[in-house]
Amino acid sequence: MAKQIIFILALLTTLGVFAYTMRRIFSFFRLTKPFPLNDWGKRIKVTLKVAIAQSRIFRFPGPGLAHALVFWGFMVITLGSIEMVIDGVFGLHRSMSATGWFYDFVMASGDIMAYVVLISIVIFLIRRLFMHIGRFYGIEMQKKSKLDALIALGIILLLMVSLAGINLSYVQMHPEGYAGFYPVSAKLAPVLFGEGRDLYVLHEISWWSHILLIFIFANILPYSKHFHVFTSIPNVLLSRLEPLGQLPNMESVTNEVKLMMNPDTAFAAAPEGAAAPSRFGVKDVEDVTWKNYLDSLACTECGRCTSVCPANITGKKLSPRKIFVDLRARMKEKGPGLVKDGSYDDGKSLVRDYISEEELWACTTCNACARECPININHPTLIIDMRRYLVMEEAAVPPPLATMLQNIQNNGAPWQYSSEDRMKWAELL
Repeated sequence: MAKQIIFILALLTTLGVFAYTMRRIFSFFRLTKPFPLNDWGKRIKVTLKVAIAQSRIFRFPGPGLAHALVFWGFMVITLGSIEMVIDGVFGLHRSMSATGWFYDFVMASGDIMAYVVLISIVIFLIRRLFMHIGRFYGIEMQKKSKLDALIALGIILLLMVSLAGINLSYVQMHPEGYAGFYPVSAKLAPVLFGEGRDLYVLHEISWWSHILLIFIFANILPYSKHFHVFTSIPNVLLSRLEPLGQLPNMESVTNEVKLMMNPDTAFAAAPEGAAAPSRFGVKDVEDVTWKNYLDSLACTECGRCTSVCPANITGKKLSPRKIFVDLRARMKEKGPGLVKDGSYDDGKSLVRDYISEEELWACTTCNACARECPININHPTLIIDMRRYLVMEEAAVPPPLATMLQNIQNNGAPWQYSSEDRMKWAELL
């Protein structure tokens, strides 16, 4: 009974802290702009392919396979964790064993994947600590990010060690028979501990260590880049479905163009009383869509986007990863003030104070970053929206582009020659 009470108190504390954190994060979503959703059938297909099957992550075959195994392992092990919560709350033991063959399958899968994930995490730690992987570095990758990664990997390592301890001791304690099937632990237990050894203390230490680590990890994740453990699948489900090269138009500008071309069409498209846009493009966090902010929370900071960016590869300042790292940091800075006062202004903004004009104009909109991202973040659309702010609100464009725009206005073409002189090059042919 005492064990049950302690467990319930630990669970309630965990849920309370997590609810407080989620309430704060959801309050930031209310500051953002709408993002339309449609075609749920296609969204489910994309989720199964990109999120569940981890299709994009295999461009780096070795690390990709290891990461996919960790992801799939967690999916299986989570079912065992649910059983632990049920057992802890109601004072039961192996409460899901009544499901028969399904329980055997889940326990066998979890037992195998515990050791697979353990090996994968050791590989990740070796890569982080002893190998210089280019995409793990960058101006946006601060010491906190690297420490954050090591802490998360360390906790996952301990989770797998404690899970192995639970299975090994459980098998060893019940030589006459036990619930479930443990193909790896059943072979290892006699080798590691011999026959007939009482491992009750090891089982209790492993059980409590495992479940408490889960509770602690769940409340650490929202404050780290590993929040993607919770947000990556929803982010893929809610991802942009249009072709990568298709950039969204601004509805307010489209309506103005329609007004000039055909007033009747314009009024049909823009009902009377429709509010004028408060700002063209994105200057700060209150101008982004809720999907942009979800992208920033889901970003794993893996660097795959930056590693394929032609601008970054050729030495320019642009790092697609940095765009969303900066968005997340800026919301964390300004969000609390905006929640208290919708007109709050701290004198800074996402554009310029976090992301420079040079970075924005370096983007070629080739969409290599969006194509590479394992969780379907679309970087160019946010970059274009920040450019739109610079052009439409401040008329701030690089000199070569300003010259081109002036030529289009004066000559109807990007070149500095009038339309009458445009074919002079062919006169002597």
